Amino acid sequence: MYSHELRSMGATLFSVIISIVLLLPAFALASSQLAEDHKQRLLSPFGEEASLGEWNADHKVWPIEVQGEVVGYGFETIDQFNIPAYSGKPINILLALDLEGVIRRAWVLSHHEPILLVGIPEKKLWDFAQQYEALTITDHIRVGHSTAEQSKTIDAVTGATVTVMVVHETILRSAKKVARAMGLKAVAASPQSRASVKQEFYQPASWAELTGDGSIRRLMLDQAEVDKAFENTQGMRHRRGRSEEEAQETFIDLYYGYLNVPSIGRNLLGDSEYRWLMDELGPDDHAIAVLANGEYSFKGSGYVRGGIFDRLQLSQDGIQISFRDVDYYRLSDVYAAGMPEFSEMAIFIVRDNYQFNPAAPWQIELLVRRQTGPVESIFVTFEGQYQLPDYLLVQPDPVAADLEVDQPMWVGIWQQRSFQIGVLLVSLLLLTGIIFLQDWLVRYPRLLHNLRRGFLIYTVFFLGWYALGQLSIVNVLTFTHALMGEFRWELFLMDPLIFILWGFTAATIVLWGRGIFCGWLCPFGALQELINEVARKLKIKQFEPPFAVHERLWAVKYIILLALFGISLESMATAERYAEVEPFKTTFFLVFQREWWFATWALLLLFVSLFTRKVYCRYICPLGAALAIPTKLRLFDWLKRRKECGSPCQLCAVECEIQAIHPDGTINANECHHCLDCQMTYHNPNKCPPLINKAKQRKSKPKPEHLIETVNT
Repeated sequence: MYSHELRSMGATLFSVIISIVLLLPAFALASSQLAEDHKQRLLSPFGEEASLGEWNADHKVWPIEVQGEVVGYGFETIDQFNIPAYSGKPINILLALDLEGVIRRAWVLSHHEPILLVGIPEKKLWDFAQQYEALTITDHIRVGHSTAEQSKTIDAVTGATVTVMVVHETILRSAKKVARAMGLKAVAASPQSRASVKQEFYQPASWAELTGDGSIRRLMLDQAEVDKAFENTQGMRHRRGRSEEEAQETFIDLYYGYLNVPSIGRNLLGDSEYRWLMDELGPDDHAIAVLANGEYSFKGSGYVRGGIFDRLQLSQDGIQISFRDVDYYRLSDVYAAGMPEFSEMAIFIVRDNYQFNPAAPWQIELLVRRQTGPVESIFVTFEGQYQLPDYLLVQPDPVAADLEVDQPMWVGIWQQRSFQIGVLLVSLLLLTGIIFLQDWLVRYPRLLHNLRRGFLIYTVFFLGWYALGQLSIVNVLTFTHALMGEFRWELFLMDPLIFILWGFTAATIVLWGRGIFCGWLCPFGALQELINEVARKLKIKQFEPPFAVHERLWAVKYIILLALFGISLESMATAERYAEVEPFKTTFFLVFQREWWFATWALLLLFVSLFTRKVYCRYICPLGAALAIPTKLRLFDWLKRRKECGSPCQLCAVECEIQAIHPDGTINANECHHCLDCQMTYHNPNKCPPLINKAKQRKSKPKPEHLIETVNT
């Protein structure tokens, strides 16, 4: 018997692995084809006589000339703004802008978006970008529907909301930055609305609070990051001989913040030094604090009196702000509670001639220079972003033309999807109620079965096909890499349904385990379960592997998870392609309208569900494996068991349709989908063998005779 089980296990495992191995190369096919003739694309909108002028290195643009006169500017957006898309990497777009601020060319040069690497045809992204051509940068441009009459709308790409919104912001921000830098008429004719700083606002704050709300920002670099920046240059020689431990050492740990606002300056400097500093500043001067630890000095040992600090500068709207000795004050005493010690501290003054706007975003730029010869050297610039927290700003009513650029991009997306968000929140509230009331609901099996069936139908049709709310292992990989790199909440907030679902899933994993998501909120899992339920109604014969085989097949999904994670460390784009082992995108985003091998894989998994319940979820799903890992840390175990469960009673183990109950009666929370079937049996006095036996014992027990006491008289 045991050898038969092993042979069956081996055959099943072999077939699953072979299927995955055969299909993964197909998943990895790339469809990306980048444009080669960038020059021609820039020039063609301006006529046959147009030519490119000399590269403007300061603003990173090409003047476009006709008969010696400048008629526009061409540039790549990656040189203007670095806005991460869903993959965590920017989308690079080739733009041409005429002197009136009209976008004459918009062409996507490169991207790393998973939905486009394998899935939606790239032509849709190019078509989306081309919709901006002939629009003016001062137009009120909206992606999707808009009720504002003055809006000019751009058709979105279904299933790629985050990607197209990043493209939208990248085009408008980059175009406006170039227009301002080159002094185009369109920008001068329509000044942007500007926030103002609450100059007198003060509230006590500790160092943790100042860094926590963004009043003080951080730029931290290790040796490995700096070495990587010098790759393929002569500066690489500094990396030779560096051990792995040395590579992880801190190069510089730099903090910086705006001091004019009392809530920052007074808390950091103390009252007396803050008053002294404000007295030293001119009416339109601005003070910046810079503090650092590490082997690299932001001031530099080569600084001389009268010279310029050549390692540190600021940048705002493309304008670099350098500092001389008269712009520098030594910072010796700081008073913020809980503040660490720093080896180097300074105050730099931005003088009024720069027309610095403290309410607008600015960047601190750290220049790292390496010698390549007796005199020659090369340098790399590392940039840190800064924006005063909202509570320190007074926001005016926005001008329509700036509305899309000035407000965070994710806010507009949440507003557009308010109906879907509302429905999702109501459904999650209902599911939470089901979980909390499960001990009462399981006593009414028909009610609970109907309630669960209705919820699964909602999950498939609303979350899956309508709202595209299918979580994916790609989300896990993206989040993990964001934690290892530059983490930005805005990246995850740009898809509200996915963000809300992940928040709810994380909370329920901590409380009860993975089963809440896998059993109730996964559209593909719900679709498999509904298909299997129909098959059982039609009396289609069901096949379940022996438990010895079943528990060994669990390992397959963990192997796939580890493989995808390992590949992602080398190349996230490659991992995203291999993550197509998930049939989610094919089934819900593209509704099987794609290459035959993707559709075949998804349909095969659904077909197998006719005969065995949720095969993909149990043995292949890397997302399920990822969710099972933190399930071990869950706080509660609300699924009840009796001492008779497993020995002698095996009813729940036999009835569990995904075999999450071991023969000894214990429930494996890593595999349980929280369907509550076992709990319905547990509370059913007509079905649960221990309850039936107890009832029989009560009936068979003889009643005690009533004794009549007699009194002798």
